[in-house]
Amino acid sequence: MLLQELIRIKRDGQAWTGQQIDQLVEAISDGSLGDDQLGALAMAVYWRGLGSTETTRLTCAMRDSGDVLRWPGDLQGPLVDKHSTGGVGDATSLLIGPWAAACGAHVPMISGRGLGHTGGTLDKLATIPGYQAFPDPERFRRAVREVGVAIIGQTKDLAPADRRLYAVRDVTATVDSLPLIVASILGKKLAEGLDGLVLDVKTGSGAFMADPQQAQHLAETLVATSRQAGTPATALLTNMDQPLATTAGNALEVMEVLELLSGRRRGGRLYSLSRSLTAQMLQIVGLAENRDAALEQLDRAWQRGEPAERFGRMIHTLGGPTDLLSHPGRILPQAPVIRPVYAQGSGLVQTMDMRAIGWTVVALGGGRQRATDPIDPAVGLSELVRPGQRVDDDHPLALIHARSDDDAAAAALRVQAAVRLGDVPPVDEPLVLRVIDSEPCGD
Repeated sequence: MLLQELIRIKRDGQAWTGQQIDQLVEAISDGSLGDDQLGALAMAVYWRGLGSTETTRLTCAMRDSGDVLRWPGDLQGPLVDKHSTGGVGDATSLLIGPWAAACGAHVPMISGRGLGHTGGTLDKLATIPGYQAFPDPERFRRAVREVGVAIIGQTKDLAPADRRLYAVRDVTATVDSLPLIVASILGKKLAEGLDGLVLDVKTGSGAFMADPQQAQHLAETLVATSRQAGTPATALLTNMDQPLATTAGNALEVMEVLELLSGRRRGGRLYSLSRSLTAQMLQIVGLAENRDAALEQLDRAWQRGEPAERFGRMIHTLGGPTDLLSHPGRILPQAPVIRPVYAQGSGLVQTMDMRAIGWTVVALGGGRQRATDPIDPAVGLSELVRPGQRVDDDHPLALIHARSDDDAAAAALRVQAAVRLGDVPPVDEPLVLRVIDSEPCGD
Protein backbone atom coordinates (compact mmCIF):
# COMPACT_ATOMS: atom_id res chain seq x y z
CA MET A 1 0.00 0.00 0.00
CA LEU A 2 1.22 3.54 -0.76
CA LEU A 3 2.67 5.27 2.28
CA GLN A 4 0.43 8.30 1.87
CA GLU A 5 -2.57 5.98 1.91
CA LEU A 6 -1.44 4.61 5.27
CA ILE A 7 -1.21 8.17 6.62
CA ARG A 8 -4.72 8.88 5.30
CA ILE A 9 -6.10 5.82 7.11
CA LYS A 10 -4.95 7.19 10.47
CA ARG A 11 -5.88 10.75 9.57
CA ASP A 12 -9.45 9.55 9.08
CA GLY A 13 -9.49 7.82 12.46
CA GLN A 14 -9.22 4.23 11.27
CA ALA A 15 -7.03 1.55 12.82
CA TRP A 16 -3.88 0.24 11.16
CA THR A 17 -3.37 -3.48 10.69
CA GLY A 18 -0.23 -5.10 12.04
CA GLN A 19 1.14 -5.47 8.53
CA GLN A 20 0.56 -1.77 7.83
CA ILE A 21 2.41 -0.77 11.01
CA ASP A 22 5.34 -3.01 10.05
CA GLN A 23 5.40 -1.38 6.62
CA LEU A 24 5.44 2.10 8.12
CA VAL A 25 8.25 1.34 10.58
CA GLU A 26 10.34 -0.25 7.83
CA ALA A 27 9.80 2.88 5.72
CA ILE A 28 10.85 5.06 8.66
CA SER A 29 14.01 3.00 9.15
CA ASP A 30 15.16 2.88 5.52
CA GLY A 31 14.25 6.51 4.77
CA SER A 32 11.62 5.79 2.14
CA LEU A 33 9.14 7.73 4.31
CA GLY A 34 10.20 11.36 3.90
CA ASP A 35 10.42 13.83 6.78
CA ASP A 36 7.30 15.67 5.57
CA GLN A 37 5.34 12.42 5.50
CA LEU A 38 6.80 11.40 8.85
CA GLY A 39 5.65 14.69 10.37
CA ALA A 40 2.15 14.14 8.96
CA LEU A 41 2.11 10.61 10.35
CA ALA A 42 3.13 11.81 13.82
CA MET A 43 0.42 14.48 13.77
CA ALA A 44 -2.21 11.98 12.67
CA VAL A 45 -1.31 9.70 15.59
CA TYR A 46 -1.25 12.71 17.93
CA TRP A 47 -4.84 13.62 17.06
CA ARG A 48 -6.35 10.20 16.41
CA GLY A 49 -4.39 8.07 18.86
CA LEU A 50 -3.73 4.34 18.69
CA GLY A 51 -5.59 1.41 20.23
CA SER A 52 -3.76 -0.98 22.56
CA THR A 53 -3.23 -3.54 19.78
CA GLU A 54 -1.77 -0.86 17.49
CA THR A 55 0.44 0.51 20.29
CA THR A 56 1.84 -2.93 21.08
CA ARG A 57 2.51 -3.72 17.41
CA LEU A 58 4.20 -0.32 16.93
CA THR A 59 6.34 -0.95 20.02
CA CYS A 60 7.42 -4.37 18.76
CA ALA A 61 8.17 -2.98 15.30
CA MET A 62 10.27 -0.19 16.84
CA ARG A 63 12.12 -2.75 18.96
CA ASP A 64 12.77 -4.98 15.95
CA SER A 65 13.82 -2.15 13.60
CA GLY A 66 17.44 -2.67 14.68
CA ASP A 67 19.49 -4.98 16.85
CA VAL A 68 17.78 -6.86 19.67
CA LEU A 69 20.37 -7.95 22.20
CA ARG A 70 20.77 -11.69 22.69
CA TRP A 71 22.49 -12.96 25.80
CA PRO A 72 24.25 -16.31 26.33
CA GLY A 73 22.39 -19.01 28.21
CA ASP A 74 25.17 -19.27 30.78
CA LEU A 75 24.64 -15.70 32.01
CA GLN A 76 24.36 -16.09 35.79
CA GLY A 77 21.21 -14.16 36.72
CA PRO A 78 18.20 -12.52 35.09
CA LEU A 79 18.30 -9.36 32.97
CA VAL A 80 16.34 -6.39 34.28
CA ASP A 81 16.31 -2.62 33.80
CA LYS A 82 14.60 0.56 34.96
CA HIS A 83 13.34 3.56 33.00
CA SER A 84 12.42 6.97 34.41
CA THR A 85 10.31 9.54 32.60
CA GLY A 86 12.70 12.21 33.90
CA GLY A 87 12.89 14.62 36.79
CA VAL A 88 15.07 17.14 38.61
CA GLY A 89 17.96 15.60 40.55
CA ASP A 90 17.05 12.13 39.30
CA ALA A 91 20.29 10.19 39.61
CA THR A 92 18.57 6.94 40.63
CA SER A 93 20.06 4.95 37.73
CA LEU A 94 23.57 5.36 39.16
CA LEU A 95 22.44 3.72 42.39
CA ILE A 96 19.93 1.23 41.03
CA GLY A 97 22.13 -0.50 38.44
CA PRO A 98 24.96 -1.44 40.83
CA TRP A 99 22.52 -2.21 43.66
CA ALA A 100 20.51 -4.68 41.56
CA ALA A 101 23.75 -6.23 40.27
CA ALA A 102 24.93 -6.75 43.86
CA CYS A 103 21.78 -8.81 44.43
CA GLY A 104 22.25 -11.17 41.49
CA ALA A 105 20.68 -9.27 38.58
CA HIS A 106 22.28 -8.21 35.29
CA VAL A 107 21.45 -4.66 34.22
CA PRO A 108 22.23 -3.70 30.57
CA MET A 109 21.01 -0.12 31.05
CA ILE A 110 20.75 1.99 27.91
CA SER A 111 20.13 5.59 28.93
CA GLY A 112 19.67 8.97 27.33
CA ARG A 113 20.73 12.58 27.59
CA GLY A 114 18.76 15.33 29.28
CA LEU A 115 15.50 16.54 27.75
CA GLY A 116 14.15 20.02 28.43
CA HIS A 117 14.41 20.90 32.11
CA THR A 118 15.35 17.37 33.24
CA GLY A 119 18.85 15.96 33.48
CA GLY A 120 19.99 12.83 31.66
CA THR A 121 21.97 9.87 32.98
CA LEU A 122 24.47 10.07 30.11
CA ASP A 123 25.18 13.73 30.88
CA LYS A 124 25.97 12.77 34.47
CA LEU A 125 28.33 9.98 33.39
CA ALA A 126 30.02 12.35 30.95
CA THR A 127 31.42 14.25 33.97
CA ILE A 128 33.61 11.22 34.78
CA PRO A 129 36.94 11.42 32.86
CA GLY A 130 37.52 8.51 30.51
CA TYR A 131 34.10 6.90 30.92
CA GLN A 132 32.99 5.38 27.60
CA ALA A 133 29.25 5.77 27.23
CA PHE A 134 29.39 4.23 23.74
CA PRO A 135 31.73 1.25 24.11
CA ASP A 136 32.21 -1.44 21.50
CA PRO A 137 29.64 -4.26 21.84
CA GLU A 138 32.11 -6.75 23.35
CA ARG A 139 33.17 -4.35 26.10
CA PHE A 140 29.53 -3.63 26.91
CA ARG A 141 28.69 -7.32 27.10
CA ARG A 142 31.77 -8.02 29.21
CA ALA A 143 30.77 -5.36 31.73
CA VAL A 144 27.24 -6.80 32.00
CA ARG A 145 28.57 -10.35 32.28
CA GLU A 146 31.41 -9.72 34.75
CA VAL A 147 30.29 -6.68 36.74
CA GLY A 148 26.54 -7.19 36.41
CA VAL A 149 25.82 -3.65 35.18
CA ALA A 150 26.76 -1.32 32.35
CA ILE A 151 25.13 2.07 31.74
CA ILE A 152 25.64 3.25 28.17
CA GLY A 153 23.97 5.33 25.45
CA GLN A 154 21.76 4.26 22.57
CA THR A 155 23.79 3.05 19.61
CA LYS A 156 22.85 3.71 15.99
CA ASP A 157 21.83 0.07 15.57
CA LEU A 158 19.38 0.04 18.50
CA ALA A 159 15.78 1.00 17.57
CA PRO A 160 16.83 3.26 14.65
CA ALA A 161 13.20 3.89 13.68
CA ASP A 162 12.58 5.50 17.06
CA ARG A 163 15.61 7.77 16.74
CA ARG A 164 14.34 9.15 13.43
CA LEU A 165 10.70 9.44 14.53
CA TYR A 166 11.66 11.19 17.76
CA ALA A 167 13.68 13.82 15.89
CA VAL A 168 10.60 14.67 13.82
CA ARG A 169 8.29 14.64 16.85
CA ASP A 170 10.60 17.11 18.58
CA VAL A 171 10.03 19.74 15.84
CA THR A 172 6.35 19.04 15.16
CA ALA A 173 4.96 19.47 18.72
CA THR A 174 4.00 15.79 18.94
CA VAL A 175 6.44 14.68 21.64
CA ASP A 176 3.61 14.28 24.18
CA SER A 177 1.57 11.81 22.09
CA LEU A 178 0.94 8.97 24.55
CA PRO A 179 1.19 6.01 22.14
CA LEU A 180 4.35 7.48 20.59
CA ILE A 181 5.84 8.01 24.06
CA VAL A 182 5.09 4.38 24.92
CA ALA A 183 6.52 2.99 21.68
CA SER A 184 9.62 5.19 22.01
CA ILE A 185 10.40 4.21 25.61
CA LEU A 186 9.65 0.51 25.24
CA GLY A 187 11.09 0.11 21.75
CA LYS A 188 14.54 0.94 23.14
CA LYS A 189 14.22 -0.83 26.50
CA LEU A 190 12.81 -4.08 25.14
CA ALA A 191 15.62 -4.23 22.58
CA GLU A 192 17.93 -4.91 25.55
CA GLY A 193 16.61 -8.48 25.74
CA LEU A 194 15.19 -8.12 29.25
CA ASP A 195 13.47 -10.57 31.57
CA GLY A 196 11.73 -7.71 33.38
CA LEU A 197 11.34 -3.93 33.40
CA VAL A 198 10.47 -1.40 36.12
CA LEU A 199 9.19 2.06 35.17
CA ASP A 200 9.42 5.23 37.24
CA VAL A 201 6.66 7.51 35.96
CA LYS A 202 6.86 10.94 37.56
CA THR A 203 4.11 13.46 38.14
CA GLY A 204 4.09 16.94 39.64
CA SER A 205 5.64 20.30 38.77
CA GLY A 206 9.04 18.87 37.83
CA ALA A 207 7.71 16.09 35.60
CA PHE A 208 7.06 16.15 31.88
CA MET A 209 3.56 14.84 32.61
CA ALA A 210 2.55 17.02 35.56
CA ASP A 211 -1.10 15.92 35.75
CA PRO A 212 -1.48 12.85 38.03
CA GLN A 213 -4.29 11.27 35.99
CA GLN A 214 -2.35 11.57 32.75
CA ALA A 215 0.78 10.20 34.41
CA GLN A 216 -1.15 7.24 35.81
CA HIS A 217 -2.63 6.52 32.37
CA LEU A 218 0.88 6.60 30.89
CA ALA A 219 2.14 4.21 33.58
CA GLU A 220 -0.75 1.79 33.01
CA THR A 221 -0.23 1.88 29.25
CA LEU A 222 3.51 1.29 29.55
CA VAL A 223 3.00 -1.69 31.86
CA ALA A 224 0.24 -3.25 29.76
CA THR A 225 2.10 -2.72 26.46
CA SER A 226 5.36 -4.15 27.80
CA ARG A 227 3.58 -7.26 29.05
CA GLN A 228 1.68 -7.66 25.79
CA ALA A 229 5.04 -7.43 23.99
CA GLY A 230 6.36 -10.28 26.14
CA THR A 231 8.34 -8.50 28.88
CA PRO A 232 6.94 -8.42 32.45
CA ALA A 233 6.76 -4.87 33.78
CA THR A 234 5.57 -2.83 36.71
CA ALA A 235 5.55 0.92 37.37
CA LEU A 236 5.85 3.29 40.28
CA LEU A 237 4.01 6.60 40.08
CA THR A 238 6.31 9.01 41.94
CA ASN A 239 6.20 12.56 43.25
CA MET A 240 8.23 15.25 41.44
CA ASP A 241 6.75 18.24 43.30
CA GLN A 242 9.95 18.61 45.32
CA PRO A 243 13.64 17.83 44.82
CA LEU A 244 14.50 14.17 44.59
CA ALA A 245 18.11 14.89 45.56
CA THR A 246 19.75 17.77 47.41
CA THR A 247 21.56 18.64 44.18
CA ALA A 248 20.64 19.46 40.58
CA GLY A 249 23.44 19.54 38.03
CA ASN A 250 25.52 16.79 36.51
CA ALA A 251 28.75 16.63 38.52
CA LEU A 252 26.93 17.66 41.70
CA GLU A 253 24.48 14.79 41.34
CA VAL A 254 27.30 12.32 40.70
CA MET A 255 29.01 13.61 43.86
CA GLU A 256 25.81 13.02 45.86
CA VAL A 257 25.61 9.45 44.53
CA LEU A 258 29.25 8.83 45.49
CA GLU A 259 28.61 10.20 48.98
CA LEU A 260 25.70 7.78 49.39
CA LEU A 261 27.64 4.80 48.07
CA SER A 262 30.64 5.53 50.30
CA GLY A 263 28.56 6.16 53.42
CA ARG A 264 29.50 9.84 53.71
CA ARG A 265 25.80 10.66 53.23
CA ARG A 266 22.87 8.65 54.57
CA GLY A 267 19.21 8.38 53.67
CA GLY A 268 17.17 10.97 51.79
CA ARG A 269 14.67 10.85 48.96
CA LEU A 270 17.18 9.79 46.30
CA TYR A 271 18.24 6.80 48.39
CA SER A 272 14.65 5.94 49.33
CA LEU A 273 13.30 5.96 45.79
CA SER A 274 16.30 4.03 44.46
CA ARG A 275 15.70 1.39 47.16
CA SER A 276 11.99 1.10 46.25
CA LEU A 277 12.67 0.83 42.51
CA THR A 278 15.42 -1.74 42.95
CA ALA A 279 13.16 -3.81 45.20
CA GLN A 280 10.60 -3.90 42.39
CA MET A 281 13.32 -5.03 39.98
CA LEU A 282 14.30 -7.94 42.21
CA GLN A 283 10.68 -9.02 42.55
CA ILE A 284 9.78 -8.86 38.88
CA VAL A 285 12.60 -11.22 37.85
CA GLY A 286 12.14 -13.62 40.76
CA LEU A 287 15.19 -12.70 42.85
CA ALA A 288 12.88 -11.94 45.79
CA GLU A 289 9.49 -13.41 46.69
CA ASN A 290 7.99 -10.17 47.98
CA ARG A 291 8.80 -6.57 48.86
CA ASP A 292 9.97 -7.31 52.40
CA ALA A 293 12.36 -10.01 51.18
CA ALA A 294 13.67 -7.69 48.46
CA LEU A 295 14.29 -4.83 50.89
CA GLU A 296 16.08 -7.14 53.31
CA GLN A 297 18.33 -8.39 50.50
CA LEU A 298 19.06 -4.83 49.37
CA ASP A 299 19.87 -3.64 52.89
CA ARG A 300 22.31 -6.51 53.44
CA ALA A 301 24.10 -5.73 50.19
CA TRP A 302 24.25 -2.02 51.05
CA GLN A 303 25.66 -2.66 54.53
CA ARG A 304 28.42 -4.79 52.99
CA GLY A 305 29.32 -2.02 50.53
CA GLU A 306 28.57 -4.17 47.50
CA PRO A 307 26.75 -1.52 45.39
CA ALA A 308 29.75 0.80 45.79
CA GLU A 309 32.10 -1.99 44.73
CA ARG A 310 29.99 -2.76 41.64
CA PHE A 311 29.77 0.92 40.73
CA GLY A 312 33.55 1.32 40.96
CA ARG A 313 34.13 -1.77 38.82
CA MET A 314 31.63 -0.56 36.19
CA ILE A 315 33.34 2.83 35.96
CA HIS A 316 36.78 1.24 35.58
CA THR A 317 35.60 -1.45 33.11
CA LEU A 318 34.14 1.26 30.88
CA GLY A 319 37.28 3.39 30.91
CA GLY A 320 36.91 5.61 33.98
CA PRO A 321 39.31 6.12 36.91
CA THR A 322 39.83 3.50 39.61
CA ASP A 323 39.76 6.00 42.50
CA LEU A 324 36.53 7.89 41.77
CA LEU A 325 34.84 6.72 44.99
CA SER A 326 37.80 7.54 47.21
CA HIS A 327 38.85 10.86 45.62
CA PRO A 328 35.81 12.36 43.83
CA GLY A 329 36.83 15.94 44.63
CA ARG A 330 40.04 15.53 42.65
CA ILE A 331 38.27 14.02 39.64
CA LEU A 332 34.87 15.67 39.17
CA PRO A 333 34.75 19.22 37.76
CA GLN A 334 33.92 22.10 40.11
CA ALA A 335 32.47 25.51 39.31
CA PRO A 336 34.60 28.60 40.07
CA VAL A 337 31.73 30.55 41.68
CA ILE A 338 29.78 29.06 44.61
CA ARG A 339 27.41 31.30 46.52
CA PRO A 340 24.25 30.94 48.63
CA VAL A 341 20.87 32.26 47.56
CA TYR A 342 18.55 33.46 50.32
CA ALA A 343 14.79 33.88 50.29
CA GLN A 344 13.33 37.37 50.30
CA GLY A 345 11.95 36.87 53.79
CA SER A 346 11.73 33.99 56.23
CA GLY A 347 9.33 31.14 56.84
CA LEU A 348 8.58 27.54 55.98
CA VAL A 349 8.93 26.37 52.39
CA GLN A 350 5.41 25.64 51.16
CA THR A 351 5.85 24.70 47.50
CA MET A 352 8.60 24.59 44.91
CA ASP A 353 8.22 24.99 41.16
CA MET A 354 10.52 22.14 40.19
CA ARG A 355 10.22 22.86 36.49
CA ALA A 356 11.61 26.36 37.17
CA ILE A 357 14.40 24.84 39.28
CA GLY A 358 15.29 22.55 36.39
CA TRP A 359 15.37 25.42 33.92
CA THR A 360 17.61 27.36 36.32
CA VAL A 361 20.23 24.62 35.93
CA VAL A 362 19.79 24.71 32.15
CA ALA A 363 20.26 28.52 32.14
CA LEU A 364 23.48 28.10 34.12
CA GLY A 365 24.75 25.89 31.30
CA GLY A 366 23.98 22.54 32.91
CA GLY A 367 21.50 21.51 30.21
CA ARG A 368 20.64 22.12 26.58
CA GLN A 369 18.28 24.72 25.18
CA ARG A 370 19.17 23.43 21.68
CA ALA A 371 20.29 19.97 20.69
CA THR A 372 23.74 21.25 19.70
CA ASP A 373 24.43 23.15 22.94
CA PRO A 374 27.46 22.05 24.98
CA ILE A 375 26.94 21.26 28.66
CA ASP A 376 28.94 22.70 31.54
CA PRO A 377 29.21 19.67 33.86
CA ALA A 378 30.20 21.67 36.97
CA VAL A 379 27.29 24.10 37.31
CA GLY A 380 24.03 23.62 39.17
CA LEU A 381 22.50 23.80 42.64
CA SER A 382 23.37 22.06 45.88
CA GLU A 383 21.91 21.98 49.39
CA LEU A 384 18.45 22.50 47.94
CA VAL A 385 15.71 23.02 50.49
CA ARG A 386 12.50 21.00 50.37
CA PRO A 387 8.95 21.76 51.51
CA GLY A 388 8.65 22.02 55.28
CA GLN A 389 12.15 23.39 55.87
CA ARG A 390 12.63 26.81 57.43
CA VAL A 391 14.62 29.45 55.58
CA ASP A 392 15.90 32.79 56.86
CA ASP A 393 19.05 34.91 56.84
CA ASP A 394 21.06 31.98 58.18
CA HIS A 395 19.48 29.19 56.12
CA PRO A 396 19.65 29.65 52.32
CA LEU A 397 17.42 28.14 49.66
CA ALA A 398 20.41 26.57 47.92
CA LEU A 399 24.03 27.00 46.95
CA ILE A 400 24.54 28.14 43.36
CA HIS A 401 27.48 26.70 41.41
CA ALA A 402 28.12 28.98 38.44
CA ARG A 403 30.70 29.90 35.84
CA SER A 404 30.49 33.66 36.62
CA ASP A 405 29.08 36.12 39.16
CA ASP A 406 26.51 37.33 36.63
CA ASP A 407 25.30 33.77 36.01
CA ALA A 408 25.00 33.22 39.77
CA ALA A 409 23.01 36.43 40.23
CA ALA A 410 20.55 35.50 37.46
CA ALA A 411 20.14 32.01 38.91
CA ALA A 412 19.46 33.46 42.38
CA LEU A 413 16.48 35.40 41.04
CA ARG A 414 15.08 32.28 39.39
CA VAL A 415 15.43 30.18 42.55
CA GLN A 416 13.79 32.86 44.70
CA ALA A 417 10.84 33.04 42.30
CA ALA A 418 10.43 29.25 42.32
CA VAL A 419 9.96 28.91 46.09
CA ARG A 420 6.84 29.96 48.01
CA LEU A 421 7.03 30.52 51.77
CA GLY A 422 4.41 30.47 54.51
CA ASP A 423 3.91 29.97 58.24
CA VAL A 424 2.04 26.66 58.31
CA PRO A 425 3.87 23.33 57.79
CA PRO A 426 2.81 21.93 54.41
CA VAL A 427 1.32 18.47 53.96
CA ASP A 428 4.13 15.96 53.47
CA GLU A 429 3.21 14.15 50.26
CA PRO A 430 4.46 10.56 49.85
CA LEU A 431 7.33 9.90 47.47
CA VAL A 432 5.78 6.80 45.88
CA LEU A 433 2.15 7.58 45.06
CA ARG A 434 1.14 4.22 43.60
CA VAL A 435 2.50 0.89 42.40
CA ILE A 436 0.96 -0.12 39.08
CA ASP A 437 0.90 -3.71 37.88
CA SER A 438 -0.62 -4.89 34.61
CA GLU A 439 -3.77 -3.02 33.68
CA PRO A 440 -5.76 -3.89 30.55
CA CYS A 441 -5.93 -1.06 28.03
CA GLY A 442 -8.92 -1.51 25.76
CA ASP A 443 -9.19 -0.37 22.18
